[in-house]
Amino acid sequence: MSRGGDLSFFLVLLLLMAVASKSFAREGETNMNCPMRKAVHHVNAGAVLYYDSRMGKEQKVAMDMAARDLHRLNCSTHVVLHLKDSHAIHLIDTKKVQAVIGALTILEAALISDNSKTFEDRGCIPIISLASPAMVPSLIPIQPSFFIQMSNDVTLHMKCIAAIVGHYRWRKVTTIYENINNNNGFSAELETLTLLSDSLRPVDSAIEYHSTLPSLSSLPDQKAAIEKELMKLRSLSNRVFILLRSSLESAILLFEKANQMGMMEKGYVWIVTDEIASLLDSVDSSVTYNMQGVIGFKTSFFSSSETFKHFKTKFRKKFGSEYPEEENANPSIFALRAYDATWALAQAINKIPGRVTPKKLSHQIMLSNFEGLSGKINFKKGTLSQVPVFRIINVVGKSYKEIAFWSPEFSFLENFTQYDSLKVTIGNSSAGFLGPIFWPGGLQTVPKGWTCSGDEKALKIGVPAKGAFNQFVKVTYEQDQNRTFVSGFSIDVFEAAVKRLPYHLPYVLVPFYGSYDDMVEQVYYKGLDAAVGDTEIMADRFRYAEFTQPYVESGLVMVVKVKPDKLKEKWLFIKVFTKRMWLMMVVMHLFIGFVVWLIEHSGNPEFEGFGAMLWFSVTVLFFLQREPIRNGLSRFVLAPWFFFILIVSASFTASLTSKMTVARFSPSFPDIATLQKTHAAVGCNKNSFIVRYLINVLNFKPENIRRVHSISEYPEAFERGEIAAAFFVVPHAKVFLATYCEGYTIAGPTVSLGGFGFAFPSGSPLVTDISKGILEVKQSGEMKRLEKLLLSSNNCSSSANLNDDLELGPEPFYNLFLISGGISAFAFVLTIVRLAQKGQLKTTFMPARRVDSSRVWMWAILFLARIYVNFPFTYRIRI
Repeated sequence: MSRGGDLSFFLVLLLLMAVASKSFAREGETNMNCPMRKAVHHVNAGAVLYYDSRMGKEQKVAMDMAARDLHRLNCSTHVVLHLKDSHAIHLIDTKKVQAVIGALTILEAALISDNSKTFEDRGCIPIISLASPAMVPSLIPIQPSFFIQMSNDVTLHMKCIAAIVGHYRWRKVTTIYENINNNNGFSAELETLTLLSDSLRPVDSAIEYHSTLPSLSSLPDQKAAIEKELMKLRSLSNRVFILLRSSLESAILLFEKANQMGMMEKGYVWIVTDEIASLLDSVDSSVTYNMQGVIGFKTSFFSSSETFKHFKTKFRKKFGSEYPEEENANPSIFALRAYDATWALAQAINKIPGRVTPKKLSHQIMLSNFEGLSGKINFKKGTLSQVPVFRIINVVGKSYKEIAFWSPEFSFLENFTQYDSLKVTIGNSSAGFLGPIFWPGGLQTVPKGWTCSGDEKALKIGVPAKGAFNQFVKVTYEQDQNRTFVSGFSIDVFEAAVKRLPYHLPYVLVPFYGSYDDMVEQVYYKGLDAAVGDTEIMADRFRYAEFTQPYVESGLVMVVKVKPDKLKEKWLFIKVFTKRMWLMMVVMHLFIGFVVWLIEHSGNPEFEGFGAMLWFSVTVLFFLQREPIRNGLSRFVLAPWFFFILIVSASFTASLTSKMTVARFSPSFPDIATLQKTHAAVGCNKNSFIVRYLINVLNFKPENIRRVHSISEYPEAFERGEIAAAFFVVPHAKVFLATYCEGYTIAGPTVSLGGFGFAFPSGSPLVTDISKGILEVKQSGEMKRLEKLLLSSNNCSSSANLNDDLELGPEPFYNLFLISGGISAFAFVLTIVRLAQKGQLKTTFMPARRVDSSRVWMWAILFLARIYVNFPFTYRIRI
């Protein structure tokens, strides 16, 4: 052979060696570091699967692949699988298997252990459960050590469902559970419902109805059974359905019938769990056609690794050859976990020194710690310890789209980047992110999740047609249009709250001609779907309905006629100013008079002494001093003070005139006790709760109660002397006093009540939604606008009451006080300095010479005469 031929041969040989090494390396990637051991051990493992299900087929292929990979890579532990369709006891007793892998629940595992004859070292053979999710029923509080669940805790699945329900504020849900194992599934079903109910409670939701389906594979006519159950569900008001557990085959049949029966149209909501959502990659477009708008969640795994891609290629080839009838051969999370479970068993046996016993094997499997295709394989209390991240999906078109991610730690996330199975990097996260959603029937807005009956018809809402105050609810009939119109304050509030709902609410207002109590009871007896109006929230009415947040605060008050109060008119002028205002004016008078006296002193003997100072201080301010002011500084002090007196005098005159113009009144009956002592008759709305409240609570005699039909009848009853008082709730009293401005007032204390609210059936989701709408109406300021409109539509804006004694305080005059007081203080300091410089400071404040008492009395007489008679005179007092 030539040298060139040798070289070519050598290059080809190197190329073949490189390809072989690459292929071997890829095989090694697929199988997670094959455990090596000197002696070769064969492990008899039982595989209990449901061959007729998609999940069982995937698990069988994956476990076969794992066993072959172990053998191909010359591992010291070879797994020999003994396959059995959903029966394990026979494998344990006849095949002497060392472990069982399969879709077994904890109750089935306990039953197998009790009935099996194979026990060694007081330990049962280990059972690796592929059932999803992991279930630990409360009936078995301590999980047996031999039972290992290759899945996450079911509690996390229930919390994910609750997060979706809470995000869209659905208050009630309906659950569907297929009892695949008819004999042993009840406890797991009850535990699942309990966990879901506990998870829904924090998001203010609850399970309204639960439907248990028998294993459809055991029924002779599966379609008829599903149709019968769906007809029952369609008759309910709830429209949020959660498929908690079901085989893929049953789910396909369920959605096919639901689509045919119109239960995949607008208004419906369907949620599927991981058990169905993770298998949607394996269904064809005919299945997704019947599932348009369905929401689900599936366990996320690292699907972009080279290891998974190589496994997927081999899996598709093997699955397609064994099950050619299946159109889609993509592996799901259940296939990956079956593969990892087989490897966990092989690794555990390889690490046990000496003789392998069930107890040692169970313990060693629990200690597994390796990277599998499905993620980190590590167990805590018999379940996978790794906290899952769920992909929230929405079925659209021929497949589905991912709309968000959810984890117990971060809740909803827009996206995340997983760079290994232990670490998750959050990217572009948005707390509470979820959407947009393609809803069943192509609905663009979030479905409200319920309807008033089996078909989508408008709610029949009762309104009081015979209320005494039509300002709150007014029912009129227009003959020209042959229509009944309903308006009023309460209707405006209800419509404003409905506009703030996140969904469309069809309703029709129906006049109700009975009492308010009867109207609320009709909600209970389903004669009405709700009651809207000026309905008081009372404790005894909660027996028949639930009430929203009060949209108007209320209480019971007594309105009586008023009578003139002559006593208060004698000292009316004193009430013009507050005591503080009077005191400040007197002090300021004396201070400014003193300052002027001090300025005018300047050695003048006529102004020396305390008596002269007091005389000058008073007379100069009351214009009795006829001696002209000599000093310019005095005029500087008096000018702002006289201006202040002018302003205060004008205010005093205006306020006094107003008080003298408005008549002073007092209530004709000050309290309820006075009414009862005199056996006076009282009036109230005949359709209101007030009638029974007066009799049962306030102890009025029935014969002393007059039932009034309308607001206009109250003044007539007062004038004719038929009633001495009328009892109203506070909102009605405001309207009455605003309509009849004069002659009435509120007397006595206010009895606290619940307020006005809207009534709905017990458990109705509308109670919470409308309450939230009412709060939004209040916070937006629209409620104040409606209340102002309610009162402004009457004849006057305010009513006569006993609280019109408004007194003027010093606050409006603070700046004038400061200006005048500041100037006087400045003049005082300046004068003191001047007197000190002249040496006259001591003599200025010397005790006054004795004053002739006759002159003092003469001055007093003349002072009073000047005030009352106001005759002109000039008199100069000499001391």
